[in-house]
Amino acid sequence: MRVGAFILAAQFPGQGQGEALHRAVRSAEVAEEAGLDDVWLAEHHFVPYGVCPSAVTLAALLLGRTRRIGVGTAVSVLPTQHPVTLGEQAALLHLTAGGRFTLGVGRGGPWVDLEVFGSGLAAYDHGFPESLDLLMRWLREPRVGAQGERYAFREVAVVPRPDQALTDPDDPCAGPTGPPVVVACTSAASVRTAAERGLPMLLGMHCGDEEKAEMVALWRSAAREAGRDGDEVAAAAHVSAGVVQIADGREAARESLTKAMPGWLRQGLGAHVTVDGRYRAMRDPLAYTELLCGLHPVGTPQLCADRLAATSERTGISRFALLVEGSGDLAATEENVRRLGAEVLPQLG
Repeated sequence: MRVGAFILAAQFPGQGQGEALHRAVRSAEVAEEAGLDDVWLAEHHFVPYGVCPSAVTLAALLLGRTRRIGVGTAVSVLPTQHPVTLGEQAALLHLTAGGRFTLGVGRGGPWVDLEVFGSGLAAYDHGFPESLDLLMRWLREPRVGAQGERYAFREVAVVPRPDQALTDPDDPCAGPTGPPVVVACTSAASVRTAAERGLPMLLGMHCGDEEKAEMVALWRSAAREAGRDGDEVAAAAHVSAGVVQIADGREAARESLTKAMPGWLRQGLGAHVTVDGRYRAMRDPLAYTELLCGLHPVGTPQLCADRLAATSERTGISRFALLVEGSGDLAATEENVRRLGAEVLPQLG
């Protein structure tokens, strides 16, 4: 089992953006000290829900500040950036960090980001598969050209090649084959998109075990239908996002989240603006916080370990990205991460 911290750089009411980013960096540093396996970094634009606008940039900083822990994006939003640009950045991080980088990508939402970055609503509505295929070709082939609906360019060399080690690019055994890629999936269509390409899923924290198990089953079925190898299907390392809050009692852990998260959710989610003015229903912040507390490891160390083990057994997922900053407080977040490493991980084996 791999347990990691999910970091949003969330800006809670009354906090500055620099404070949120400082907490994000410290959370990652403490996660390595505490023995966690990974940190996962979110990316958002123009909203206090998360104030990191470039997950790969923050990943580069954290890879430089750490030595062991894996660092992944959760996720880099593909419709708002060129797949080749993202592929080049991913290759650079993969090679210079010794294979510790994982690229998570997603479709994002129908937000005003599409207008600001000039990609347009079509990139969100139906352009994701083309962008994903171009990105994967860049990460797996030595030369790439494109003749698609959105991207068309002559063949060019992939530099740097992510399948070659910096020390000896002529030695086929010298380096990793390229950065792992995971795809955020929130619908049956996105599950099939990932499965057909043999790419593991990142499943959101709003989903419970039953829904995640159904998505894993659909992924496996779609992957087999697409002709993916049986061993590849069985070995797919999906990632389950969730929330973690550890305290000496369950109610104390829940109270830490229900005091802080609703204000952040109300402010952060409410700031999203759709690109085309479409209606968007907003979750009730308190009800959503209570839902998350019920779905995920929130409580004593023993309860948290049991919850993670149960989720893994029910879903077949053994990788976790757990939101650690739900209290909104730096000291409390650091304590939460340290307790996750010291009191929960040893129980998971």
